[in-house]
Amino acid sequence: MIAAPMTEPTPVASFEGLGLSEAVLAAVRAVGYETPSPIQQAAIPPLLEGRDLLGQAQTGTGKTAAFALPLLCRIDLKRAEPQLLVLTPTRELAIQVAEAMQKYARHLKGFHVLPIYGGAGMDFQLKQLRRGVHAVVGTPGRIQDHLRRKTLKLDKLQAVVIDEADEMLRMGFIEDVESILGEMPKQKQVALFSATLPDRIRKVVAHHLKDPVEVKIKSKTATVASVDQRFVEVRGFDKLEVLTRILEVEDFDAMLIFVRTRQATAELSEKLEARGLASAALSGEMTQALRERTIQQLKNGKLDIVVATDVAARGLDVERVTHVVNYDVPHDVEGYIHRIGRTGRAGRGGHAILFVMPRERRMLMEIERATRHRVEPMRLPSREDVVYRRSAQFKESITEVFSSQDLAFFEQLVASYAEEHGREPTAIAAALAYLAQKERPLVPPPAPESRREHFTERPPQRGDHRGRDPRPEAGPRHERRPRAERDDSDHVRYRIEVGREHGVQPGNIVGAIANEAGMDAVHIGRIEIFDNHSIVGLPGGMPRDIYERLRKAWVCGQQLSISVDSGGDAPKRPPPGIKAKRKKHEKKRGAGHD
Repeated sequence: MIAAPMTEPTPVASFEGLGLSEAVLAAVRAVGYETPSPIQQAAIPPLLEGRDLLGQAQTGTGKTAAFALPLLCRIDLKRAEPQLLVLTPTRELAIQVAEAMQKYARHLKGFHVLPIYGGAGMDFQLKQLRRGVHAVVGTPGRIQDHLRRKTLKLDKLQAVVIDEADEMLRMGFIEDVESILGEMPKQKQVALFSATLPDRIRKVVAHHLKDPVEVKIKSKTATVASVDQRFVEVRGFDKLEVLTRILEVEDFDAMLIFVRTRQATAELSEKLEARGLASAALSGEMTQALRERTIQQLKNGKLDIVVATDVAARGLDVERVTHVVNYDVPHDVEGYIHRIGRTGRAGRGGHAILFVMPRERRMLMEIERATRHRVEPMRLPSREDVVYRRSAQFKESITEVFSSQDLAFFEQLVASYAEEHGREPTAIAAALAYLAQKERPLVPPPAPESRREHFTERPPQRGDHRGRDPRPEAGPRHERRPRAERDDSDHVRYRIEVGREHGVQPGNIVGAIANEAGMDAVHIGRIEIFDNHSIVGLPGGMPRDIYERLRKAWVCGQQLSISVDSGGDAPKRPPPGIKAKRKKHEKKRGAGHD
C-alpha cells in the first residue's frame, strides 16, 4: 500500500543541513549547487536513513541529485561490487545519470560507476564489470542480457532506483523491470520516480516498495517571457563551426556562451580568439579581482563575448547581454532557466540559442514540457548568409569613412595609379577592398561538410520521441507505421524472428532498432507483423557491426535474428556486403533491446 504523501519539507538553507557526507558535500560545492531544490530537501533525508521512497516529479526538478547524493553516501568503497543499480528507460538518460553520479562522487576515492545500455560495445562493459564497479546505471534490456550471461551479479545490491517509471511503462519495459527486481536480494532499498502514477505503476510500488515515503513535487514552469528561444541541431565536432556562423550573422550587443566545465571556458575562448573574435573566459576558479574585471569589461563594452560556467554566471546581471548561447546543454531544466535569465533584463528583449546533440534530444523535450514554451528550430546560417553579412558590414564601414574622413589625398592617389597602370577605378577599389579584408575575407573558404549517414547518431527530429514512432497503427493482417512524407525506395526488407504470437507491437520493434542501430525512427520504413515473424524496411548499406548488434538484440523475449527477407518461411542470408561469420556453436543470447 502506498504511504500517505509526505508533508511539505521545512526549507533548508543549504545542503549542509541535509546530513550528507563531507566528501559528497565537497562535490556539491564544486558543482556550484547552493540551495537544495524541493525534491532534494524531501528525498535526501529518508534515503540517507535507508527508507524506500516514491517520488512523483518531472525531469528538471533535480531528482537525479535527490537520489544520487544520499545513495552515494551509503556506498562501501572497499567493496568493488554492484551496490547500487539505477534503471532508466533510455540510453541517453543512462549516460546522463552515470555522468552526474561520477561528478557527485569526485571525492569518493576509487568509486566506479558503469552505464550499461544497448548499442554500446559489450566487450568494454564486460571488462569494467570484471574490474569491479560500485554502481550500475542501465536500460532494462541490456541489464537483463548481462543477468542471462551471469556477467552482472546483484546478490550484494543495497539499493535500486527506478527512474521515469511511467516512461518504462509506455515503452513496454515495465515487465522487464519487475523481472530484474526479482533477481535482487529481498532486503534492499527501493526508490521509484515517476512523473505520473498510473495503476500499473502503483502495482509495482505495492509489490516492491516497503512502507515508502511519498514525495510529490510540482515542476517549475517559470521562464523568461521576453526571451526568444531557439535551438540548433548539431553534432559535437560541428559545434565550433556552427557557433562561428551564428556569431557572424546574429546582431548582438553582448553574448554569454555557457559550457559545462572550467577547462571548456578557456579552450572555447582561445578558439574564438584564433578566429578573430574577442572573448574571455569566466569560471568559478578565477580570482575575485579577475572575475570582477571581466564583468566590468562586459558592462562597459570593452568585451562582447564571455564564455562561462553555471557557477561563474550565478548572480551575473549585465543589461547589455542580448544573447545567451547554451553551447553545452545544461544538466537540468532549472539550469536552463537560470542561464537564459541572464538576458532579457530590465524589460529588454533577449535571445537564447540551445545547441542540441543527438543524445540530448530528450532534454529539449523536457525543457519544452517543463517551461510550457516551444523552443523554435533555428536555421543554421549558410555560407551565403555569412558572405552577405560581412559584405553589409564592409559597406557600412565605407559609408562611415565618407562621412568622417577627408579623402582628397587618397582620391589623387587612386587617380595617379589608374593613369600609370591603365586600370579602372572600380578595379583599383576591388584590390584595395581585398587588401583591407585580407585577414577576414568577405568570402570565407567553404567548410568541409560532415557526413551524416543513416546508421549514426542523428540530430533531433521534431516529433521523434526517444527513437520510437509515437503513432503506430495496427491492421487486421499487417501492422505498420505511417509512411507520410517518406520514401522507402532505398530501403532493404529485413526479416526479424518475432511476431504477433510473441506480443510484439510496432513500437517495440522501432524502439529496439533505433536504440541498437543508433538511428532515428524516421529512417525506419514499413513494418509488417505476421504470426511468428515480422518484416521491416531499413536503409541500405547497413554496417557490419550494426547488423551483428541487431541480429543479437532481444524484443519481447525473442532474439531478432535479423536477415534479408527472402520471401520464404525462414531467414536465408545476411544483408548485401556483409559476410556472415561462420561459427561452430551458436553464440549465447546477445545484446538486449533498450
